[in-house]
Amino acid sequence: MPSFQTSPGTRDIMPPEAARWRAFTGLFASVVEPAGFGFVIPPMFEDVGVFSRLGAATDVVTKEMYDFVDKGDRHVALRPEQTASICRAFAQHRPLTPWKVWYSGPNFRYEKPQAGRYRQFDQVGVEVLGSDDALLDAEVAALAWNFFALLGLRGITLRVNSLGDAPDRAAYTEALRSHFASHSSGLAPETMETLERNPLRVLDSKRPADAAAVASAPRIGEFLCSDAREHFGRFLSGLDVLGVPYTVDELLVRGLDYYRRSTFEFVATSLDGAQNAVGGGGRYDGLVEELGGPATGGVGFAIGVDRTLLACDAEQVFAAPLQAVDVFVVDTTGGEIAHAVVAELRAAGHSADRAFDGRSMKSQMKSADRSGARVAVIIGSDEAAAGTCTVRNLADSEQSVVARSGLVARIGAILGAPDKRETS
Repeated sequence: MPSFQTSPGTRDIMPPEAARWRAFTGLFASVVEPAGFGFVIPPMFEDVGVFSRLGAATDVVTKEMYDFVDKGDRHVALRPEQTASICRAFAQHRPLTPWKVWYSGPNFRYEKPQAGRYRQFDQVGVEVLGSDDALLDAEVAALAWNFFALLGLRGITLRVNSLGDAPDRAAYTEALRSHFASHSSGLAPETMETLERNPLRVLDSKRPADAAAVASAPRIGEFLCSDAREHFGRFLSGLDVLGVPYTVDELLVRGLDYYRRSTFEFVATSLDGAQNAVGGGGRYDGLVEELGGPATGGVGFAIGVDRTLLACDAEQVFAAPLQAVDVFVVDTTGGEIAHAVVAELRAAGHSADRAFDGRSMKSQMKSADRSGARVAVIIGSDEAAAGTCTVRNLADSEQSVVARSGLVARIGAILGAPDKRETS
């Protein structure tokens, strides 16, 4: 047993899974960047006040935040999500609007680890600040829908709702408080604690004892003002125009207090019902203002990497990419020639690797097979003396001898055009 292991709720993401994560982020970028979104990197920790705006009654703030006083006597917190950080950045830097950005990276919450959810968990997401147009809400939700489709996922459903404006939400919250209080004798003890803090969260309860009270609870639609109702209708029409299917779910609420009007959640039907949400978002008008900026509309979403990849596993899509090199160089003359050949091949745009430590020909050929390379370049004493290399096709074992000076051209002829990776 090693002396140190990962902390509870964290883990090492090893190859090839790490390459899958990188491909996941790259695919997300390919969806959102053509829609005008630029990449933003907020800090991993902020003044705790940035995240207290998530809601004093939310578990994220009261129970789950990693917060501490640093050596400068500043009360800071590791980010539990990124929307608040991005709104803080907007208030601080005042970019031109609409400000469209996307992000990728880890967040931190001290919660019970479960399938697809860790205390350090990664998300990708987008935010748009500076517009209250409901059609923008539809465009944002459609980007997430298109991303899931590109992953190959077919068992994704989109649930939508409106939480109305601030007065609508406040009135609905009080109606829920009254409703659940009248059913308190039948509610689970844990639910009574939730009711005291945030009645909206009771609607999320999956406890059998709460089912009847939740089913008979008032619906938010009864409390929407005319502006919020019109906004929601325009949001739905926008989804219709883009061909995005959805289900209106008036029990849908989001876990953070900043949400207003449009809210949505993506559910993977292939996952267990208690942990099947793979992404969600909505509108959060007012959050920038709370962070010291001007009154600014905002909408966005976040997608959980872990749970989404679990859904991919369940549907057997988006496998880890192959991590094979193009060429493996075998050198039994000491390694200096292989050292140079590998550098030449890489400079020409081909991926290449070699063995070290003076291993035998047999051992190096086994390494070549394990590498997944299509071609082996073999350099023994005869080749070294003659200034040649033996080029072997590892698929059919056909081989030929070529001059060192013509090796790169020969490899190019076998493999095709090299991968012209950007190095900037």
